Amino acid sequence: MENNKTRRIINIITVFGTILMCIFFYYALKAEIFTSEEKMKIFLEKGGVFAPIIFVIIQIVQVVIPLIPGGISQGVGVLVFGPLWGFVYNYVGIVIGSIIVFFIARKYGMKLIKKMFKKELIDKYINWLDKGKKFEKFFALAIFFPIAPDDFLCYLAGVTNMNAKTYIAIIVLLKPFTIFMYSAFLVLVSKTFFSLI
Repeated sequence: MENNKTRRIINIITVFGTILMCIFFYYALKAEIFTSEEKMKIFLEKGGVFAPIIFVIIQIVQVVIPLIPGGISQGVGVLVFGPLWGFVYNYVGIVIGSIIVFFIARKYGMKLIKKMFKKELIDKYINWLDKGKKFEKFFALAIFFPIAPDDFLCYLAGVTNMNAKTYIAIIVLLKPFTIFMYSAFLVLVSKTFFSLI
């Protein structure tokens, strides 16, 4: 009985969250927020005290809907909020988005993945599905070092036998390194650029 109640609450939250995300995604696409660093920066600056929350939502959306280039939003995070808070907000949004992706894939399976990603990409990594613990090691390395399309691999992880705790541990513990390196690179590039002007 308690399990049914919990499941119902989770389903309601999921549906409500999905509707909100779709509305925001539609608005953001029309306003070109996802395709222009400048427009995203202006949009966030208008957000005032809510800018960090808006940014985290943008990061969640760009992980769940991998049509949006994540590099744009990560870069804007560092530019708008600075290296420390840019890193924190990037991390929070990407981790939440990655966890959502896992459960979406677990619920809807390969059918959804085939609709979302190109056949060539799926064919390249499909053999990893039967490798059990080897896939977990490969996935952990791919999250730690950006050697493969991690948004896709997060979806793929959802259709493997990997348990949710292992997946979440990999994302929470290993994702910061990539985000930190990317943030540090952006800070270095921007400092170099401004020193040359």
